[in-house]
Amino acid sequence: MTIAVGDKLPDVTIKTNGAQGPEDLSTGEFFKGRKVVLFAVPGAFTPGCSNTHMPGFVVHADEILQKADAIACMAVNDAFVMGAWQDNQNAEKITMLADGNAELTKALGLELDASGAGLGIRSKRFALIANDGVVEYLGVDAKGVEDSSAETVLKQL
Repeated sequence: MTIAVGDKLPDVTIKTNGAQGPEDLSTGEFFKGRKVVLFAVPGAFTPGCSNTHMPGFVVHADEILQKADAIACMAVNDAFVMGAWQDNQNAEKITMLADGNAELTKALGLELDASGAGLGIRSKRFALIANDGVVEYLGVDAKGVEDSSAETVLKQL
C-alpha cells in the first residue's frame, strides 16, 4: 500500500554518506520535529535524474530551505554511489539517503520493478513534504518530472 498524505513515515534504518564513510540513519529520527523535503529518483547518475530532477533541487535549494528544515534525496543505491553523485551534482545542501536494499522504498509502497532493464527493484520518482514525519504532500511521476520537481515542491511549501 502506498503512503498517502496524512500518513506517518515508517521508521527504517538506511545509510547516508558520512565523513568516515557510510553511516546508519534512522528515518524516524531524521524526520522528527522538522519539515523535510524528500525526493527520490530511480537511480543516481541516470540521465533523467542527473540532467533534470537533481539539478532543480540544487538550483532551488536556498529557496526550499527558507521554507523547510532539510532537503533529502533518496535512491536505491549504496552510500558510496550517493556520495559520489552528491559531489558530481554540487548538491552539498542535500542530504543523500542510500536505500540500498529498497527497505524504505518498499515501506513507502513506492517501489518500481526495473528488472526488465537490468536494474532490479528501484524507487519510483517522487517527492514528498513531511512535517514531523507526517506526509503533507506527495507527488509521484509515472513519466517525466512534474509532480516531483523542485518547482512543484516549492509551490506546495
